Amino acid sequence: MRRAHPVAWWGWALLLATAASRTGNPWLLALIVAVSGLVVTWCRGDEPWSGAYRVFLLIGGTAIAVRMVFYIVFGGADGATVLFTLPEVRLPDWAAGFRLGGAVTAEGALAAAYDGLRLATLLVCVGAANALASPRRLLRSMPAALYEVSVAVVVALSVAPQLVAGVARIRRARALRGTTGRGPAHFMRTVVVPVLHDALDRSLALAAAMASRGYGRAAGIPSRDRRATSAMLLTGLLGLCAGAYALLGSATPAPLAWSVLALGAAAAVFGIAFASARVPHTRYRTDRFSGRDWAVVASGAAAVAGTVAAAALDPGALWPAANPVSMPPVPPVAAAGIIAAAAPALLVPSARTAAAGRPA
Repeated sequence: MRRAHPVAWWGWALLLATAASRTGNPWLLALIVAVSGLVVTWCRGDEPWSGAYRVFLLIGGTAIAVRMVFYIVFGGADGATVLFTLPEVRLPDWAAGFRLGGAVTAEGALAAAYDGLRLATLLVCVGAANALASPRRLLRSMPAALYEVSVAVVVALSVAPQLVAGVARIRRARALRGTTGRGPAHFMRTVVVPVLHDALDRSLALAAAMASRGYGRAAGIPSRDRRATSAMLLTGLLGLCAGAYALLGSATPAPLAWSVLALGAAAAVFGIAFASARVPHTRYRTDRFSGRDWAVVASGAAAVAGTVAAAALDPGALWPAANPVSMPPVPPVAAAGIIAAAAPALLVPSARTAAAGRPA
């Protein structure tokens, strides 16, 4: 009952985030959040990082609130429906287009809410990947050429889950001691300081473990091969970044964007393979990418395909206008693609099913 590959989870989540970045329709964005929440609820395990999704939900809600506050304070889109008026301060000519206060309209507030919801959806997709993907398996799956970089990335990605686990441990300890104090000062003394102390201890233990295993030692590779490896790896990664930028940007035609992305991906694969062949790195047990993992990635690609098809059929449905205020439509093709992204809830066994199938 092996669970899905962490690379599959990250691919699925990033494809969902790509679909969210291609639309401002609140119904589609809410559907993406619901699909990611369903998959996380059903497929996550009992590891420390499994509670990261709830934290990213809170961060996403904060992003929406901050976007609304920025609109109220600095202004933005105008409209005919004035909700209330604040004292207005006009900025100098060199800051033309900005103001402080003024009229707050329903159209502008709705446009700000759409923008904040899109950013929150992107954060929630990243939180779903953090809650589902195992950092240890992700590190074992990285190519040899990216091993050192991947260690830093995996450590960075595991900070939020470890903080969540630290807060849970501190709260359990407080409950066992019967601590019921309230107030910011008490919270700072009894929760924040112990959590930071625990995070520092874990960082020091991780650094000692990495040093004891020889991490950071210079491998016996000739300088000429090292320069060629770095050049090929950098070329491949730059090509992949250029392809992704062309795909996400609106100025590049879709056929050209997909062609640039394919060439960049091919260059990245060739560069990583060329570099990995010259880096001495072994694995005790290979974590293979199975057909179910490809199905998880394909379900995320269905969401992107749905938004691409909806953009070709009715572009206005993906970017509904906030002025005048109206109920945005629901593009059926895009909604069907996003619903198909919930397939991992059926493909991947839940933590309870995996635990039941594990031998005693």
